[in-house]
Amino acid sequence: MKRWGALSAATGEALDPILRGLVETRASQINGCASCLNMHTTWAREHGETEQRLYLLPAWREARHLYSEREQAALAWTEALTRLSEGHTHEKALKELQMHFTEEEQVALTLVINVINGWNRLTVGFGLFIDPAEAKAQSATFAPQAAA
Repeated sequence: MKRWGALSAATGEALDPILRGLVETRASQINGCASCLNMHTTWAREHGETEQRLYLLPAWREARHLYSEREQAALAWTEALTRLSEGHTHEKALKELQMHFTEEEQVALTLVINVINGWNRLTVGFGLFIDPAEAKAQSATFAPQAAA
């Protein structure tokens, strides 16, 4: 789990914390992961996300005025990849992604989406519920240690 945590920390560093929080929360909503929803909405609030945007996230298309075009592209990409097994309908989302993100950002975002989907499956699959404060304390062990 430490390696998975380290991967999670490393992939998330490349994204704006607000965008990352939206993406992780949206994927967790789709996957029905209570632990990850609790953790990522707490984390998002700590990084300046608003209650209104978190509450309306499941209906972001109807509340577009609250999310930037870049955020909308990221949310559409998150939904397309998270629901990939429902059919390969990601082409439109990919076009939007390419309009708003550099190639490097596209890869970083895709990795974050893959990692949160992995966490959702681990957490739901094993029936885990982790307190956000406990996870924060444990995440310090995921960070690379400087040589003494």
